[in-house]
Amino acid sequence: MATPIEHGAAHAPTPSEYITHHLGHLSNKHQDFVVDFSVFNYDTIFWSIAMGVVGSLFMWMAARKATSGVPGRFQAAVELLVEMVEDQSKSIVHGDRSFIAPAALTVFVWVALMNSLDFLPVDMFSSFFNAVGLGEAIPYHRVVPTADLNGTLGISLGVLALMLYYSVKIKGLGGWIHELFAAPFGIWMAPFNLLLNIIEYAAKTVSLGMRLFGNMYAGELLFLLIALLGSMATVFGVVGHIIAGSIWAIFHILIVFLQAFIFMMLTLVYIGQAHEGH
Repeated sequence: MATPIEHGAAHAPTPSEYITHHLGHLSNKHQDFVVDFSVFNYDTIFWSIAMGVVGSLFMWMAARKATSGVPGRFQAAVELLVEMVEDQSKSIVHGDRSFIAPAALTVFVWVALMNSLDFLPVDMFSSFFNAVGLGEAIPYHRVVPTADLNGTLGISLGVLALMLYYSVKIKGLGGWIHELFAAPFGIWMAPFNLLLNIIEYAAKTVSLGMRLFGNMYAGELLFLLIALLGSMATVFGVVGHIIAGSIWAIFHILIVFLQAFIFMMLTLVYIGQAHEGH
């Protein structure tokens, strides 16, 4: 963990200024709300795409190097991951899984890679930009896309699109519309059923994005607080910075992959529900 540095200011930032600065995004305009889809957070977009490319290359290399003989460590690890996703999709989704299982695998790898960016030192990019003279041009930069609610809700909207697609594909457009108005209390309560189903779709989408965002945002805040310990000119501050940072980093490994697994499982559950009628 790097210690707080001066971000182009005449004095060292206070703890409040330091945390506020690191929670800012490189955006097209000032963001007044936690989530605002008229704001483009360029850092979130960049790192989301970058981790998508890295994940795709990772899986491509695994497929390219796959052999029918005794697998190496890399192939064995990927095969265990693929088998795990396949088993979970088989137990949840009853129907054609030729697209669903690979989509779930993509979600897990992508979210896990984006979450893993939280292990980078909190001051690494600001130090780099200041060193190359880009401190004023890039005053803010957040590297973890899943700690941005715009990012996690964007992924959740993708899952919602898959839910709607499979609902229409499996039940037909007429069957899905009928289910919207007739389930779960019968067609004679159509307005109430429609409202309930819309709320259900909205709740699934929002909760899926909020869960991932909340866990990663909290983890990012803890890393920032631990980094502040390193700025204390005391033995306690230095020792606390090293010990607390190491312990939280180890524990955060579990959170990073657990949240990716939960997001993948909920994606499968929601798509699986789209295959079933009320």
